[in-house]
Amino acid sequence: MAEATKEAKPATPAPIWGKGAPHIRIENVSKRFGDFVAVDNVSLRIEKGELFALLGGSGCGKTTLLRMLAGFESPTSGKISIDGQDMAGVAPYERPVNMMFQSYALFPHMSVEKNVGYGLKHEAMSDKERADRVREMLDLVQLTPLAGRKPHQISGGQRQRVALARALACHPKVLLLDEPLGALDKKLREHMQIELANIQYKTGITFVVVTHDQEEAMTLATRIAVMDKGVVRQIGSATEIYEYPNSRFVAGFIGSINLEDGVVDEVSEECTFVRVDALGGVFRARADKRVKKGDKITFAIRPEKITITRSKPDRAVNTIAGTVNDLGYFGKDSLYRVKLANGEIVSVNFVNARRAGENERIAQWEDKVWLSFDPTAVILLTE
Repeated sequence: MAEATKEAKPATPAPIWGKGAPHIRIENVSKRFGDFVAVDNVSLRIEKGELFALLGGSGCGKTTLLRMLAGFESPTSGKISIDGQDMAGVAPYERPVNMMFQSYALFPHMSVEKNVGYGLKHEAMSDKERADRVREMLDLVQLTPLAGRKPHQISGGQRQRVALARALACHPKVLLLDEPLGALDKKLREHMQIELANIQYKTGITFVVVTHDQEEAMTLATRIAVMDKGVVRQIGSATEIYEYPNSRFVAGFIGSINLEDGVVDEVSEECTFVRVDALGGVFRARADKRVKKGDKITFAIRPEKITITRSKPDRAVNTIAGTVNDLGYFGKDSLYRVKLANGEIVSVNFVNARRAGENERIAQWEDKVWLSFDPTAVILLTE
């Protein structure tokens, strides 16, 4: 297997999404199958050169939306435009898009080279131009030395790259990818995420990726649309969606998080005080103008934002006493599930920054510990 590049995408100025005409415009699109609403009034703007991810669980509508972009399904209502052209009535083979399926769908009797060039058979180009294009694509995915092999003679990751090269060979304006890395094992999938992002950056082609894998979406995408029951719940960068979720659903779907019911106890210019009965007291969060005293909200905090110690911290705010109920060691970090006096469980991630033996962990099972967190780490959710 050729040595794959490990270079990160070069730094570029952050684009201002939504300025000017979008490359893909999805306007109030719905899709029904009988009484079932698969996609419910979705509107999206996807800019040229974006790597945009549709993220959600099974049955959320993300693949149906991708198939409507490809032309394999027609919207029940709404409009889809690509590069300013209305796609209504435009057949899949006439659209400026190509699609890469999870199964890769390579021809087993053809070599890698012929698989990549298959889609160019009907292009208006000379044999030399066709051969040059295939060579260019093989170079791009670093498979030139394997051009003569058959699909069964190469690895899963290499087959994935063959499928990608074939999809890119026709120079589509938009490449649609349906769970492109789902068939790969964890390590190879993580490696190919970086490869895919690098290839997208080099080609400048707009990628729309469907995935159920949160880490994959956050690694790959410039922006993510989180979908649930046919509806887009939030659109934003990985940082925006992880650090500033707009609802309890998004907060719970993206990564691990502690979610508790709370009531706003007091609001000041500096901070918001929230009574959280499950955590046994009143806790501080950053000032939030959206809430007022008496509002019922969700008090949320990521496990990695919580500090765990054996002794009571000096800080006087946002501290909780508990006992280690469960402990999981994952190498780079450890997960502590801490049981409070009222029986509530709080999850805490501790980064194992230094090499240590089993007896040198921050805490063991049944140890009494203290949890503390900064008010700025708290997320207040009103939905």
